[in-house]
Amino acid sequence: MSDTKLAKADVVLVGAGIMSATLGALLRRLEPGWSITLVERLDAVAAESSDPWNNAGTGHSALCELYYTPERHGCIDIARAVRVNEQFQVTRQFWAYAVQTGMLTDVGSFLNPVPHAAFVQGAARVDYLRRRHRALAANPLFARTEFIDDADEFARRLPLMAAGRDLSEPVALSWADDGTDADFGALTKQLVGFGLRTGMTAWFGHEVRRLRPCRDGSWILSIRNRRTGARRRLNAKFVFVGAGGHTLPLLQKAGIKEVKGFGGFPIGGRFLRSTNPALTAEHRAKVYGLPAAGAPAMTAPHLDLRMINGKPWLLFGPFAGWSPKFLKYGHVGDLPRSIRPANALSMLRAAVGQRRLVSYLVGQLTLSQPARVDALREFAPDAVDSDWETTVAGQRVQLIRRGRLEFDTTVISGADGSIAGLLGASPGASTAVSAMLDVLQRCFPDRYRSWLPALKEMVPSLGIALSTEPTLFEEVWSWGTKVLGLRRAPATTQSSAMRRSGA
Repeated sequence: MSDTKLAKADVVLVGAGIMSATLGALLRRLEPGWSITLVERLDAVAAESSDPWNNAGTGHSALCELYYTPERHGCIDIARAVRVNEQFQVTRQFWAYAVQTGMLTDVGSFLNPVPHAAFVQGAARVDYLRRRHRALAANPLFARTEFIDDADEFARRLPLMAAGRDLSEPVALSWADDGTDADFGALTKQLVGFGLRTGMTAWFGHEVRRLRPCRDGSWILSIRNRRTGARRRLNAKFVFVGAGGHTLPLLQKAGIKEVKGFGGFPIGGRFLRSTNPALTAEHRAKVYGLPAAGAPAMTAPHLDLRMINGKPWLLFGPFAGWSPKFLKYGHVGDLPRSIRPANALSMLRAAVGQRRLVSYLVGQLTLSQPARVDALREFAPDAVDSDWETTVAGQRVQLIRRGRLEFDTTVISGADGSIAGLLGASPGASTAVSAMLDVLQRCFPDRYRSWLPALKEMVPSLGIALSTEPTLFEEVWSWGTKVLGLRRAPATTQSSAMRRSGA
């Protein structure tokens, strides 16, 4: 059964996750007269990677994620940390604008203040963290971060992690009161809700099967109703593919040359979680450690306070899982079907070069529940098995390019700007606004200049590196903090713990 009538839209958004929701919201403000259709294969918004149980929920700003500040030749490289933080500042400003203008109506459902901390133990790692702090301290984006190596202060701030710990071995924290916990599922639902209130159309339970270019530069999407089997066609002047792991296969089907040579490798995740109130009361932070030797950067262990549906949880992980599916609710044939002549060699090279990763994954797949709790005890020494359960998180497809596995977020667009998609995983949702502004600039260069006044209302610092403009950073941060209702640590040049450490 099929509907032969050809529907039309100015913009089609494939996938109802945070990326499509953000782009849709931006376009509703910039071009309210444009028709926008959202196509989602599942029956709900944010049911895959944007669901709060399918991601870490960290407002990634490099305050605590040590893998953004690697040590190279004895020096701490802060370039990526600064870039990620700048991107999060863009996202944060847009959220404030969206709240101020009524696009977002319930801040507390998706954004909560939670301190971010980096944690290390052992003299060599404490020395690394101290040098990292010094490397970042002069940057206004990180100026309020504290370095703490006093055992009593450590125990005061993180009592759950201090209980049962041998504090004769050096420990240290890099602590930022300015961190956030984000429920990207709740945020996505609000953004899509804004789009629907202002004229956007949504097709749920519909899957894009083919994308065919037209001579006039538009696209014909062949779409199947997953509930009834009925087929529909949709003509779009512009297509954005924000379908998580399915973005790569859909861009391959579109046949754009820019995606040739790209491959993808799926990695799943599992977390331990607990809602025991005695535990959540003793741990009020997101605490990240260093990745295990040979493990991907994105697998750095962390023990987080999460706020989901108004309820506090503790999550620890991630533990890697594996499936050939490119989505949590995908198909086992996703990986083999993604291998094409144009990317086969690149994927083979990546496989040969990632033997340590394969070994790591095999080890993770064999972990038992007691073994996972043993890993948790590095953070919470007194952890009890019965307090924790395992939950399966979302699937991520790591980008393979030029024979290398990449752990980043990448926008790919066709040469004529009629189609674009987002690939990769980290830092992902936290940089959604920055990524979607990139899409607008690439794909609508003739309109982008005329959009700039409106975009600068949404993101006052647009085009300016806040790390080089401390006064402007203070202004937009204070504005965003007030509008979003977030607390901020008082300005200080040096905490008492830092003075004791001699930092």
